[in-house]
Amino acid sequence: MSDKIVLSTWPTPLEPMPRLARALGLGEGDLWVKRDDLTGLGGGGNKVRKLEWTVGGALAEGADTLVTTGAAQSNHARLTAAAGARLGLDVVLVFPGTPESATGGSGNLVLDGLFGARIFWAGDGEPSTLAQAAEDVCEQLRREGARPYLIPFGGSSSLGARGYVDGGNELLVQLPEVRQVVVAVGSGGTMAGLIGALGEERVLGVHCGAVSEPAAAVAGFAGGLTGRSVTPGALRIRTDQVGAGYGVLHEPVLEAMRAAATLEGIVLDPVYSGRAMAGLIQAVRDGDVRRGERTVFLHSGGLPGLFGHAQAVHRCVTALHGFNAV
Repeated sequence: MSDKIVLSTWPTPLEPMPRLARALGLGEGDLWVKRDDLTGLGGGGNKVRKLEWTVGGALAEGADTLVTTGAAQSNHARLTAAAGARLGLDVVLVFPGTPESATGGSGNLVLDGLFGARIFWAGDGEPSTLAQAAEDVCEQLRREGARPYLIPFGGSSSLGARGYVDGGNELLVQLPEVRQVVVAVGSGGTMAGLIGALGEERVLGVHCGAVSEPAAAVAGFAGGLTGRSVTPGALRIRTDQVGAGYGVLHEPVLEAMRAAATLEGIVLDPVYSGRAMAGLIQAVRDGDVRRGERTVFLHSGGLPGLFGHAQAVHRCVTALHGFNAV
């Protein structure tokens, strides 16, 4: 019996991107965008599909509190807070750093507070430290009489990846001739789920710097999901868009964000979807995305995170064009 719950309205739209396709030298009907930024709950984004399974698992276990980890501008944390608000569950978010390091309290942090989540600041940003802090938070909640459920970093697990088996199957109904899907790789669960629906050859991931070994992470989730051996070497993952590191603005990413915005009116974020678009553009130049083949860009959302990224905001504002009245 499935533990899945429904947190949005499906399917999300699939839209053509003809102007961007032409600018890249592709045919008008070659490039499409799967609008998983329009998933409705809490500002939208790809994590909603994962949360339908992970929060479903929490409810099945009788949990009354959701605990999860992420960066301070985590889209997953924001959507976990929104899911908790919808379902009447308490939410505790475990972030690295201190309140003083919280980028001015903007972007996703504003929505975390609006949804009523509590934040535990873990200090040292090492992944092992963050994971242990989350376990400690769960133990403290148990002592207080709560029933916490720990959702992993990014919502990524073989269970959460089922959300993108759903998403991949949804896409096959909308565009049966899809040749490949280009997707940001953060914690790895989204790409793993798409592989479960489409296979390794039809999924092109773009590493965003969130984990140290993206191929191993994706392969692990995909193997647990499909029940077959998925080797890291069989995966198509570009690693050329990380730049100076996760959360640091990479110039090709800003160029990709501007292209999507000025040619299609689509807003990308500088950490995930912007990197995925930069990877897609470079894949066209490398011949990995080709004219005459249907390519889908998975828009994973992340708009609130744009406003929490001071460098990207500054660059976008300074690019404003003035108008002189005559």
